[in-house]
Amino acid sequence: MEASAARETPDIETSSDNYASRFAGPAGRYMLAVQEEGVLSLLGRAPSMLGRRVLDVGGGHMQLAAPLAERGCEVTVFGSDELCGARLRAGPFAGQVRFASGDLLALPYPDQAFDAVVSVRLISHMEDWPGLVAELCRVARQSVVIDYPTLASLNALSLVTFPLKRAIEKNTRTYRSFRPAELEAEFARRGFRPAESVKQFVVPMAAHRLLGKTGIVRGVESGLRAAGVTRMIGNPVLLRLDRVAA
Repeated sequence: MEASAARETPDIETSSDNYASRFAGPAGRYMLAVQEEGVLSLLGRAPSMLGRRVLDVGGGHMQLAAPLAERGCEVTVFGSDELCGARLRAGPFAGQVRFASGDLLALPYPDQAFDAVVSVRLISHMEDWPGLVAELCRVARQSVVIDYPTLASLNALSLVTFPLKRAIEKNTRTYRSFRPAELEAEFARRGFRPAESVKQFVVPMAAHRLLGKTGIVRGVESGLRAAGVTRMIGNPVLLRLDRVAA
């Protein structure tokens, strides 16, 4: 199915094998492990996750759908195009994780159809990010988990350092960084408030990829995490927001 010209489709790129190659080495695997640990800690671990209905919006990269399914969640991945389901269909979870496609800004589900909605590597690439927030909140009964690059960290230098980042990573994309308050205000308009967050790294991702094989940067990250620095200025941020009881 060919994507509509008017439809936002940033997850076609993040669902591709080319994008997956960014996480093929030691540094990439480390990044995914930190992300997975953060998301699972925000949602709660098994057996509390058993049977929970989770919608993974923009999750064709399969970075979270698989570990959620392994822990007993009933997972649906939603992509902007049928192309976004390629990695799911080719992988071991093809018969366990559902896939659907359509407009990211008009999800084909009733209000509060899922216990939780997860969306990583998406909001910072959306032009109409408030529209995405509205849909994530509409279909979530309890919680929404997103990740975002924050300006309240070393990431504030991202505009200056982006050429270096691209030179190292080769296939990186431009993205929007957020002030925490602007995201929280948009979610508040939809009846959700921040519940818990996990800040992932202090050292820029480009440095992780450049020195990833040595393990030096991971050692530095562990020290910063133990010292509490990551909690203050870590980036990107994983954020869980919960529906406010009526």
